[in-house]
Amino acid sequence: MQNQQQSSTSQHHITTQSIALANQHYENFPVASVFLPKDLRAPIGLIYSFARQADDFADEGHLSTDERLALLDGFRDELDLLQAYIKPKTPFFLTLGEMIKARKLPYAPFFDLLDAFRQDVIKTRYQHYGEVLDYCTRSANPVGRLMLHLYGQSNENNIVLSDHICSALQMINFLQDIAIDFNKNDGKQRIYMCQDELAQFGITEQDLYTWVNHQAPINAQWQAFMQFNLNRVQALMQAGKPLGRILTGRIGFEMRMIIAGGERIIHKINVVKGDIFNQRPRLHGGDWLVIFLKALFRI
Repeated sequence: MQNQQQSSTSQHHITTQSIALANQHYENFPVASVFLPKDLRAPIGLIYSFARQADDFADEGHLSTDERLALLDGFRDELDLLQAYIKPKTPFFLTLGEMIKARKLPYAPFFDLLDAFRQDVIKTRYQHYGEVLDYCTRSANPVGRLMLHLYGQSNENNIVLSDHICSALQMINFLQDIAIDFNKNDGKQRIYMCQDELAQFGITEQDLYTWVNHQAPINAQWQAFMQFNLNRVQALMQAGKPLGRILTGRIGFEMRMIIAGGERIIHKINVVKGDIFNQRPRLHGGDWLVIFLKALFRI
């Protein structure tokens, strides 16, 4: 009995930490927010914590490539144990596994996320849009699919719409964080912008280096390149936007908040005419009010 109580206390603590992490880390959209039904906040917090921890293995700190891959492989090993109905080695995965079992979630999206984060460690260039989309199918779309399972709304049409939204959000993040990503991977300059499109607009990696390091102002080619990307990601977001009306109640409102958050970042990048090197767009108090009103009035 005492062991069961200790286990329950530990799982509650991990869940509370996961929700706190979701609320503390900056994102362009709400995560496990108060607008969701209360019973969904803990599961979403755990999913977010899984993704956040694994993403940090790939991105943060000063670990070597081998160390990063080893940490991600450790997460994969824990998932393998859960999927095989074997007790995991860590308290976090014990709590995550209980949630996955209780909510009848598929394991594939969790493995897909780890594949994407592993790719972040070893791949720094994307030749064309197809490669970027492929990355998004593993780095972003799995989260949306897990959300639909939690909502009890996972059908073919909703999955397609969710994939559009999640891929759009991932690409918006790419545009927002070009300078940040350029300085990751131990100086190897991770670039998510399509290599063929950079060449099409006459932009070299030396140009990026110059702008990232504030050695020169952006030029007309860069502004045209950014507008091209913003138009494409806006169209992708619009393609998925009906999901915000299909989902009803509080989960529908949360979805409209998520969509509006992405649209607000697109707007802010447009305002600075693509100069994300000197004015990285972020959401602030006034932006969240706009997002809330757009979600409320279904704009």
